[in-house]
Amino acid sequence: MAVPKKKHSKARTRKRRAHHALAPKNLARCQRCHATVRPHTICGNCGHYLGEQIVDMEAIAS
Repeated sequence: MAVPKKKHSKARTRKRRAHHALAPKNLARCQRCHATVRPHTICGNCGHYLGEQIVDMEAIAS
């Protein structure tokens, strides 16, 4: 089994982990209600996608 001969320094470890940061989420605006939504998804506020009503939000609320 491979065992390291010497301990890696904190600087070396942190340099390796420099690319592990989380990227911010991409957000777009709904064309109808202007709520922030993720791209290529149905709007959770009004139920529209690309100008068409996909989900009837009033029926879900009732």
